[in-house]
Amino acid sequence: MQFKHPEILYFLFLLIIPILVHLFQLRKFKKVPFTNVAFLENLVIKNRKSSQLKKWLVLCTRLLLITALVLAFAQPFFSNENVDTENHVAIYLDNSLSTNSKGSKGNILKVASQEIAENISPNNTYSLLTNSNIYQNISGDELKKIVLNTKNSVQSLSISDVLLKLSNINGATEKILVSDFQNIKDEAFNSVSSTLSLTQILPEKRENLAIDSVYLSTNTNAKSTININIKNQGTLKENIPVAIYNGKKLISKQTFTIQKNAEKVISFAIENISNFTGIVKLDHTDTFEFDNEFFFTINSNEKINVLAIGNDNDFLSRIYTEQEFNFTGSTIQNVNYNTLNQQQLIVLNEVDKLPESLLRSLIDYTKNGGSLAIIPNAKSEFKSYNKLFERLGVGKLLSKKIDSLKITKINFNHPLFKNVFDKKVTNFQYPTTTTTFNTKMNRSSSIIDYENNEPFIQETNSSSSSKVYWFSSPLNKEKSNFTNSPLVVPVFYNMGKQSLKLSKLYYTLAQPNTIEIATQLEKDDILTIKNTNNSFIPLQQTFQTKVKLSTSELPESKGFYTIEKGNLKVQTIAYNNPPAESSLNYLNINSLKKKNISINNSLEDNFKKIEDKYKVHWFWKWFLILAIVSLLLEILILKYFKV
Repeated sequence: MQFKHPEILYFLFLLIIPILVHLFQLRKFKKVPFTNVAFLENLVIKNRKSSQLKKWLVLCTRLLLITALVLAFAQPFFSNENVDTENHVAIYLDNSLSTNSKGSKGNILKVASQEIAENISPNNTYSLLTNSNIYQNISGDELKKIVLNTKNSVQSLSISDVLLKLSNINGATEKILVSDFQNIKDEAFNSVSSTLSLTQILPEKRENLAIDSVYLSTNTNAKSTININIKNQGTLKENIPVAIYNGKKLISKQTFTIQKNAEKVISFAIENISNFTGIVKLDHTDTFEFDNEFFFTINSNEKINVLAIGNDNDFLSRIYTEQEFNFTGSTIQNVNYNTLNQQQLIVLNEVDKLPESLLRSLIDYTKNGGSLAIIPNAKSEFKSYNKLFERLGVGKLLSKKIDSLKITKINFNHPLFKNVFDKKVTNFQYPTTTTTFNTKMNRSSSIIDYENNEPFIQETNSSSSSKVYWFSSPLNKEKSNFTNSPLVVPVFYNMGKQSLKLSKLYYTLAQPNTIEIATQLEKDDILTIKNTNNSFIPLQQTFQTKVKLSTSELPESKGFYTIEKGNLKVQTIAYNNPPAESSLNYLNINSLKKKNISINNSLEDNFKKIEDKYKVHWFWKWFLILAIVSLLLEILILKYFKV
């Protein structure tokens, strides 16, 4: 038994008062001489015994009265927790897209929200965490309104993020996780230190067909081929219709068969259309409906401006073709400085000495986001090159070495070689160089290495975060045969392509995305991303020839969006849901064998356990009744007990 006010128990010392009264007897008897009548002796003895019994009974009732009153005011109770502990329940409700599916009772998110609203106690305080919001220290009525209006979100949280956010909620006595636990492994709960209650909400159907991705495999002057990657989770599916639209116009339609738990690529050949707003639709009902529609765009992208400064730029002109690039070659004497800031990539091709005017222009160019590739000359002047390196903040040119070295190692993980090789090649014909410049580069990553592990091509960022590529050897045929190697094309081609991140076919919601727009903004101009329902201003960085946009949490729904400058439409882009939300891979929470994790089959059971844990059984009323009963007993004894 516990007491809400245990300090009142000190009043039990009052019990000594009736005891003292009884022992010392405030009323004293006096002997009176009486006639010596023999038969009266027995009567006197009997009356004295009855009087003593009555006094003892009265004493007991008074002691019981005082004890019962003191205990009643101390408010005794039985409970698993301290009565002064405020019950604060923190709830994580998973409202990711995967919970937008049908369970045995209906939509699993709506059913879970309804069960939470029905079972919460008005006496507790609550905090609610969803993938998109957090509400702290709210009442039961407030929680009901919020949880019943919770919608599915493209945002998702990892279990580690959920546990961290819940641990940061001050005063939380109970933590409940309501989720489908999609794409989660047992190890995610290894670091759990506090008590958790888990309730899993799962879809009833475990079959799903999803559009995983869309890509262009070929692109000719006449036609393009759109490839759609379909992912099947479940049994064999036959004669499934799939269609491709340009906006609302149907372009093509076909049916396909896909094997059990397999992936398949469906191809559509379409006429090249500028500003193609494509929609792929699957006509199939399964666990998830949100992955049966996919958006993409094909924009008529502007050409990328590339300038090569040097004496022999023939091999570069063959790589940077007119179809995709605006290539310009210039000698060091004929450079048009007015056009430098209009370039996306500048290649310094074996310039022996860099004049001061060019140095200043290159520094301004990189500050405006331009990319720079530097190929040294065998007679390059260290002083001018180091002056450039110092101003760029990329490193230092140390020495020159005359030695024949093979180029043998490729960093296949570097972005320049993304999708270039089907597999890691180790038996290609190694190019060689005879002259090498040793450098000490800052924040550099190696792209291609020599046989002695020294870098042949490095990428580093200037102090203004522009990309700078450094070749440690001249590329003319007297010093190297690298320009005859198959590597030369992907290296320079991707340097050009990545100097301006042209819009992709589509972007993924709730992930960091970077979009570069080849446009110039005036001082107060901004770019806005909008669709028919919403608009927002993305994070943007302005350069001389482009604007870099960054999106992550916005937008919140898939579809087509336009990038606008004022009232001028600049470009159309597409967003799609994260493909991971289509997975049917769920954690079996019953397999979790952790001491501080409890598993509940329903939210009703979960909340009932919490209520039972914090339920208080009060006994002060019973002690008050006992006090009244003892008082009545005393009255009855005094009135009806004959002495």
